[in-house]
Amino acid sequence: MARFLADENFNNQIVRGVLRQSPDIDVVRVQDVDLSGVNDPTVLAWAAKEGRIVLTHDVATMITFAYERIQAELSMPGLFEVSRRVPVGLAIEEIILIAECSLEGEWEGQVRFLPLR
Repeated sequence: MARFLADENFNNQIVRGVLRQSPDIDVVRVQDVDLSGVNDPTVLAWAAKEGRIVLTHDVATMITFAYERIQAELSMPGLFEVSRRVPVGLAIEEIILIAECSLEGEWEGQVRFLPLR
């Protein structure tokens, strides 16, 4: 099952909804692992070390740093950019689907946008 790291500004309603509907999904927030206030490259490096896919709303910078990791051939377990315009319920459904249906390492080196459909 996929494991996630929600970045600092990720909507906590989405995180709570995922955990309420599927408590077995492994999702932590940057705040939960003492990464509050650190820069995006540090968040991505921690996620890579822990094998966690990053969930973000930050299309401006996080995606750029993710592509830099990929280009440098560094581990990047995946990044999902969730538009703030995506309804909370749909975001929750998509994250649960990804968590439950993904193969280990399936999202390595990929940047994707939710919803996937």
